[in-house]
Amino acid sequence: MKIFDRLPPMDHLRSEKMSFVQLITPVESAHLAITYLGELGLLQFKDMNEDKSPFQRTFVNQVKRCAEMSRKLRFINDQITKSNVTVSALPPIQLDIDLEQLESQLGEHEAELHEMNINGEKLQQSYNELLEFKLVLSKAGGILASSNNHNASPDTELNEDIFHNNPIDDSISLLEQGVEMETSNSAGLRFICGIITSNKEMIFERMLFRATRGNMFFNQAPAGELVTDPISGDELEKTVFVVFFSGEQARAKILKICDAFGASCYPVPDDRTKQRQITREVTSRLSDLEVTLDAGIRHRNQVLASIGSQIWRWSLMVRKEKAVYDTLNMLNFDVTKKCLVGEGWCPIFAIPQIKDALQKATLHSNSQVGIIFHEMDAIDLPPTHFRTNKFTNAFQEIVDAYGVARYQEANPAVYSVITFPFLFAVMFGDWGHGICLLLGALFLIAREKKLGSQKLGSFMEMAFGGRYVILLMAIFSIYCGLIYNEFFSVPFHIFGPSAYKCRDATCSDATKTGLIKYKDPYPFGVDPSWYGSRSELPFLNSLKMKMSILFGISQMNLGILLSYFDAKFHGNSLDIRYQFIPQMIFLNSLFGYLALLILIKWISGSQADLYHVMIYMFLDPAGDLGENELFWGQRPLQIVLLLSALVAVPWMLFPKPFILKKLNKDRFEGHTYRFLGTSEMDPDSEPDSARSSKHDDFNFGEVFVHQMIHSIEFVLGAVSNTASYLRLWALSLAHSELSTVFYEKLLLLAWGYDNFIIRLVGLVVFIFATAFVLLMMESLSALLHSLRLHWVEFMNKFFHGDGYKFKPFSFALLSEDED
Repeated sequence: MKIFDRLPPMDHLRSEKMSFVQLITPVESAHLAITYLGELGLLQFKDMNEDKSPFQRTFVNQVKRCAEMSRKLRFINDQITKSNVTVSALPPIQLDIDLEQLESQLGEHEAELHEMNINGEKLQQSYNELLEFKLVLSKAGGILASSNNHNASPDTELNEDIFHNNPIDDSISLLEQGVEMETSNSAGLRFICGIITSNKEMIFERMLFRATRGNMFFNQAPAGELVTDPISGDELEKTVFVVFFSGEQARAKILKICDAFGASCYPVPDDRTKQRQITREVTSRLSDLEVTLDAGIRHRNQVLASIGSQIWRWSLMVRKEKAVYDTLNMLNFDVTKKCLVGEGWCPIFAIPQIKDALQKATLHSNSQVGIIFHEMDAIDLPPTHFRTNKFTNAFQEIVDAYGVARYQEANPAVYSVITFPFLFAVMFGDWGHGICLLLGALFLIAREKKLGSQKLGSFMEMAFGGRYVILLMAIFSIYCGLIYNEFFSVPFHIFGPSAYKCRDATCSDATKTGLIKYKDPYPFGVDPSWYGSRSELPFLNSLKMKMSILFGISQMNLGILLSYFDAKFHGNSLDIRYQFIPQMIFLNSLFGYLALLILIKWISGSQADLYHVMIYMFLDPAGDLGENELFWGQRPLQIVLLLSALVAVPWMLFPKPFILKKLNKDRFEGHTYRFLGTSEMDPDSEPDSARSSKHDDFNFGEVFVHQMIHSIEFVLGAVSNTASYLRLWALSLAHSELSTVFYEKLLLLAWGYDNFIIRLVGLVVFIFATAFVLLMMESLSALLHSLRLHWVEFMNKFFHGDGYKFKPFSFALLSEDED
């Protein structure tokens, strides 16, 4: 292992080194210090008041004030959205205001908007009622005119004095006026006019008929235009109705039913002259109300526009203030109640920047006492922080979705940057489809700034976040497609002519027998002559299956090798001796040997049956291989490898638990020893560790069972994980065959007809099938399978994933939805 000691340190493989720090700040400079730390965004505070509820904390009143201001800002923002007011993209520069001034301004703006809303609603309700009254006068007048031949009694008409002595009053609604007018009428044939929503008209008529037992006459006419409902404010289709009836009881029932159905009743005189007079008055009042409403809306929009130009800045200010006070609530007062004490984690590289920020806060707050900042020893496991950029962030998120790396644990994302898109491309290999993915990725990258500032849908947001992942997947898909020699399933002679030709003139194409090899192999990828030949499927099956096994064994060996680097980094020699070494021996004695046989068979061109070799390696290790022997000394080598694999299993199982037991015994007997740690027995999290300070009892049975489960899991996993990599072969073959079916059964079949319409339809169907099935569904399938190979087959060899993320207090990370 000395060769590994000479390797340079792999800083990118490990998370940032963290330091546990304590912060002691005077009360007068605490707010400014936390503000500067929020702008820096490199310190994660520990909640030192976990035993207190949010209402028992020191700065609860300030948090409530900020929450109330956030509510007011949301109210104002909702008003701007509902009014469709255009807010200036470049707000006017204004002087900075403090929190008290902002609170006062927001209160004034909220009260002003509430008052304008109330006045506007009253005016709008009056306008809607007058508009309905006008429609009722227009439509009901015609209905009443046609009913004059009934020779109604003078008692059935509304008293003329009502309209002269009771003019339309602003203090009460028209509905109330109509009820008063009807009350003054005496018995006889009478009528009520009103307006109702069109979808309720049939039910309304039926209810009236039943309530009056048929002693009424109902007539109706469409209003002719959409009417704003005075209650809901929705634009509705309405119907004007006139109900003729007789008797006070019928009148009371009809009014109750009108009230229940939300119908508005209005007084309409029977005399056409009076109708025209009232219509002129209503029209005049409508014109006046329109002018008043327009002026009110313009004034309201001007107020909202002036506020809207500053609302983003105010919202950001309130969110920052609330975040500062939330953080201050995580700090503790010291015994003198003059200083606040806080603890937290920060990366070691950030310590000088944090000290500069605290020194600046002391100067700007004119504090007589400086802020004390020093490092401390920690018992808890530090958080995990990887510095990423826009390119590597998506790959890190893929790993974090499985589990956050333990502190200073090897980061699988470093290798996943290449292996994840490459394994995807092995299953998706087609350089035509790869070019389509590449164009999509380049489009997302080219519009990066514009798309990054917009709110996207769930699917588009996922695609945009993984744009660089899609870019690498596309590049590797083009590479693998060139190796497979497939362009939408069509082979091309890109790198020169085929190495095969026809034996005689009867061999007209590649689908016939008689192809012979006449020159050196095709320089790059699969020879185009294989496609369409009788041996196409067996050849590609054999190639892709063996290739999948080679990739799988290589990646699993990489995972085990990373477990060595992890153990060496943490000084866990037990893991190296009794975990890494036997695992490497077991995996490579069986499946590493299989990979070696595949390579030798490819190089030598042997016809040996590898299935037979591997099966009889277990059934008859000393048996004669016969024609399946690939090299000299293969049989004794198989015996040695089989014995090595058998020895590796107890090597993994037994030594480690007994050594831990002995170390624990020596510890309590006072013997001095050098502790040999283990990644499986973390001293801070495992109760059975010899270094555990929280648990004095060493449970040997639990440790042994844990080690036995781990050993059995690895032995069985070596077989199942190797078989799992055959999904590379299966999905690659499925993608190729599906692409061939679409090409031959859609495009070529349509092109066989001498008809432009059929050809066009075939081309359109081929494009849609390629886009939605191959580029979307197949790519998603290949992505999920590549994800599974990394999460399970690769990362379970070394990755624990039981850490927690470093979440610093940062204004840049504040959510817009945060109150």
